[in-house]
Amino acid sequence: MLKLELLQQLLIVAMALSTITCSIVQKTKRLFNSTKYLCFYSLIINVVVSIIFCKSFTSITFPLDLWVGLFSFLGADTIYKTLEGTLLSYKDLVVDDTIKVKKENLIKVDGDN
Repeated sequence: MLKLELLQQLLIVAMALSTITCSIVQKTKRLFNSTKYLCFYSLIINVVVSIIFCKSFTSITFPLDLWVGLFSFLGADTIYKTLEGTLLSYKDLVVDDTIKVKKENLIKVDGDN
């Protein structure tokens, strides 16, 4: 029988992890002169970070850590492409020591008009 609840938990952890590992790969990929080994590098980063992440924040066992790393590797590109262009850097947000926030993103507190 397929353990759907366990699979769902692994995918949720992998989704959170893939944003972290994708960022790490994006920041460090300029260390390579060519993109020949970039895919393998991304896989290694995903597996290593998944083991560290899962041991630190979850009670997932070692073999399942590897699955989380694989799921993270497979899904990182999709999540990155989804978020690409929608996220602003800190430099873009901060202008003259103030942070710009769109009006529709403001959080209303009781008593505000």
